[in-house]
Amino acid sequence: MSLYWETADLLTAPTNAGGSLKSRIFGKKDLKSQPAQIYALAIETCKWSSVLKEVVENADILRVERKLTPILSILLTHDLLLAKKGVALPATHGLRVAIERHKNRLQAEFTRARIRRKLGSAEAFKAFIESGLEDRGDGSEMLHPRWIRINTLKTTLEDQLETTFSGYERSTNVDDVRHRGSKRLFIDFHIPNLIAISPNIDLSKSDAYKNGSIIFQDKASCFPAYLLDPLAEDGDIIDTCAAPGNKTTHIAAILLSHNSEPDKCSQVIHAFEKNKGRAVTLEKMVNLAGSDAWTKLHPGQDFLKTDPNSAVFKNVGALLLDPSCSGSGIIGRDDMPELHLPVIKQPSSNTSKPQKKGSKTLDPSNETRKRKREDHEDALDVMVDDDGEVTAVNSEDELKARIEALSKFQLELLLHAFKFPTAKKITYSTCSIHAGENEMVVQKALEHPVAKERGWRVLKRENQIRGMQEWPVRGSLEACRGDEILAEACIRANKEDEHCTMGFFLAGFTRDLAPKEDIDSEFLRDERGHLVRDIMGFPVRVDPGAGSANAVNEEDDIATISPIPADEGEEEWSGFGDDGVGQDNSAPLAQEFPKKDKRSGAGTRHDPSKKRPQFGITDKKRKKSKKV
Repeated sequence: MSLYWETADLLTAPTNAGGSLKSRIFGKKDLKSQPAQIYALAIETCKWSSVLKEVVENADILRVERKLTPILSILLTHDLLLAKKGVALPATHGLRVAIERHKNRLQAEFTRARIRRKLGSAEAFKAFIESGLEDRGDGSEMLHPRWIRINTLKTTLEDQLETTFSGYERSTNVDDVRHRGSKRLFIDFHIPNLIAISPNIDLSKSDAYKNGSIIFQDKASCFPAYLLDPLAEDGDIIDTCAAPGNKTTHIAAILLSHNSEPDKCSQVIHAFEKNKGRAVTLEKMVNLAGSDAWTKLHPGQDFLKTDPNSAVFKNVGALLLDPSCSGSGIIGRDDMPELHLPVIKQPSSNTSKPQKKGSKTLDPSNETRKRKREDHEDALDVMVDDDGEVTAVNSEDELKARIEALSKFQLELLLHAFKFPTAKKITYSTCSIHAGENEMVVQKALEHPVAKERGWRVLKRENQIRGMQEWPVRGSLEACRGDEILAEACIRANKEDEHCTMGFFLAGFTRDLAPKEDIDSEFLRDERGHLVRDIMGFPVRVDPGAGSANAVNEEDDIATISPIPADEGEEEWSGFGDDGVGQDNSAPLAQEFPKKDKRSGAGTRHDPSKKRPQFGITDKKRKKSKKV
């Protein structure tokens, strides 16, 4: 079976071979074993590797079993001692026979390892490892907390504090939750409904996570939707590169929080994802989070190929752009889990031959470390973008070329968003630390004729929503070429600083559009808000000398039309007089006139809706008279 060999190869690959362990496994197309099975074995073995190294070395099986390599020995020992079904190999397989031959010795060393840690049971040992206490070292390492967004489409912060996080100690500083072994919670004061918990706590199996009530999302990743702040008057929203769906569902949560009657909200979130595989993930996320009622998915569709003037997007007032980037700000993107490998014990000095004076004693651990350093130096540096694409980078020139290629696409996306005729808000963000993908793209966009012709400008800091105004880390003044206003308008998050976020960049754009009321105010409206039309069916313009009123009542509406005497039915109608609304020669639309009660005095007042058919009858009578 290839499970152990494939897992061993992936775990011992150079640390800078590109991507996290998960991306390496699930991105490899020629695996014979199930990727999920490989990943589970690799992660659990790494978690226990310091203990397994100790067990294998003390059992001294590597010196006896030549078929076993250090990495194979801890993989097999893990399954032998910790997996429910044991070693996943046939009973007669050579590797299984080799490891099970030493089962009693390995179990005894495993028990000794537990006792040395002063743990009373196997369950306590597992809890100790799961909490991360085994690898805490001297405690000086500050870990990245786990950020969690409370999904207000399904729950509230108060409900989750009373249920999912009921046993947590409340902290007032995010640093307090960064240590392993603690069970603390910090409520963020920049982004509403966002909390941070200790990194060793795994909530992926909790009910709240499974039903979409809580969403794992880095704090910086919550910035774009929060800055966009979609309101009811903003109309529909577009998320241009939506997968995996965290920002899309965050938009929906904010949108509904501004609506007192969510069930009556008619706004639509258009979620685009050109990659069909990622679009499947997006759909699952949208459904799980409960935002499907307000989200229109566009799977496999490229936002750049949309027509901004299409009727589908006539009400789009806000767009969120989070395009593909270098991913240089993502925490753990290039990290591999820590792995402790056993070494073969050297014979003790009292049983070995005396060494010659001046000879060097080989230290296997030093030799291993040296070999890893040499592998690291020989391997190529790589850059992994947020789509998982791995690009080898050998020099600064290659890095510059890659950044330039990405920035061209990012600028094209931003300029395309500028073309939506009713848009008033746009946010542009990346998870990159490079100015070439951030401030420089913003500058180029603002200097482009499309932005100038359509009135787009950067959203200044003083006009941003309060949480983003108060965020202290702003854009690079150098990258903004000394423009302090632009630098202050840009928002940055530094990778692994005191704010405990990923590396991130965000800028907002805004413009003013002439309100529709300015055009509508030129025409008269009745008490129901309907346009008043003339005999031709055209809207009646407001008389400049009649004041600013743009609504008329039923009496005025009827009085403006001159009645036609009944005894003039045989004469040809020549239109209204000078005091009428107009001199047009076609009949008005019946539905625009108020209906009259049949029981009222119809003979005392002209009813246009009843007279209109008389025009045709009069014409017929006239034709008959001519024939006679």
